[in-house]
This record gives sequence, C-alpha cells and structure tokens, in this order.
Amino acid sequence: MPTVTAPSARTRVRRKPERADYDATAINAIVDAALICSVAFQIDGAVHAIPTLHWRDGEHLYLHGAKASRMLKALTEGEACLTIALADGLVLARSAMHHSLNYRSVVIYGRFALVTDPLEKQRSLQAFIEGLYPGRWETLRPITDKELNATSVLRMPLAEASAKVRDMGTVDDAEDLAWPVWAGVIPLNTATGTPRREDDSVGGTVPATRFSVGKDSVGWAV
Repeated sequence: MPTVTAPSARTRVRRKPERADYDATAINAIVDAALICSVAFQIDGAVHAIPTLHWRDGEHLYLHGAKASRMLKALTEGEACLTIALADGLVLARSAMHHSLNYRSVVIYGRFALVTDPLEKQRSLQAFIEGLYPGRWETLRPITDKELNATSVLRMPLAEASAKVRDMGTVDDAEDLAWPVWAGVIPLNTATGTPRREDDSVGGTVPATRFSVGKDSVGWAV
C-alpha cells in the first residue's frame, strides 16, 4: 500500500493543520473503523449528500446499491467528495468556549468507477460481508445471477485523501484553571448490543461481528 506523502489542493487541512494526517495507514484505519460514510455529488446541478455503507479493499473504497440508483449513476459521471467522522470523546473544559470533541475524520475526493466484471463484483460483495461478519459468506445461500445483476458496485481510489484527528484533553485559558468545575474527557465507544433472534430463524449460533472499541481498536465480538 503506497503512503500518501503530500496533500492535494483539495485535501490540504487549513484549519488546525497540526491535526492533519496524510499517511495512507492512518486514513485506511479510519475508513475501516467506520460503517457509514457521507458522499456528496451533483445531479442536474443540485448538490446532494447521502449517508451510505462503505467498505475498503486494498487501495479502493467501495459502495453498492440498486442498479437503478440515481446516486450511483451520478457518481460514475462526475467528481465526488466522501467524508467519514468518528466521535471518540466529549471534551469538557472550564468555559463553554473551550468545550470540544475528540474525533477522527477523513475527506476523500475522486471519481467512482463501476465494477463490471461479475466475478470481481461478487468478490467485492464477499469482502463487504466478510468485513462485517467474518466467516459468514460461506454459510449463506449463494448469491444468484439475478441478484448480482440488480446490484451495482462502485469503487474509488484512496489516492486523494486526508485525515484530521483530535486526541487530547482540554485547552483552557490559564486564568480559568482554578475555576471550580469538572474538566476532562468522557470517552465515547461503539459496541454491539444483545442479539435479537428472528422467531423463524433455524440457525443456532450468533455470528461474530465487527465493532469499534474506542479509537485504537477494531475487534470481533458476539
């Protein structure tokens, strides 16, 4: 995997540039930790921003959807901007002005291309399912040609991207340090809840699934 060594004019972080990270490893880690991205695009001159599931495979980010989707069609016809944001902690300062948030975010620019080869499309969808539920693909009813034909898979290179991260405590004014109010960081984590089995499910084992645990860990749990 190549390393992003320099930002483009579009991805250069100008506000708080010390929080920027243009390294591919850091960018990929944030892409992988998130389940949902927001993708901005144009249709007939109007700007749209839609949340959608995504996944990464190698140097590309993938989306999928119905073949008739206007969004997917538009994404193959023009430039797109994709954003991801993960909230890691509430930062409580001694003044309202200095309250903040610890976060990880990514901005990606580029153009999506349609995955047309049926075998590559199926391999990509398998990577999507396996990334969420390891080992599940082989247990499922095989995907049909009709289902595969009705689904569009798009991919975009991660060549023009940047990350921005805040991971620190409070930044209070010196004259406020003695103010008698609690200051610090309240961590935010994502975890799975108790599985709810369908009444007509004949499977007996709850599958493993991916979940985020804080900023440094993406693990597997049941």
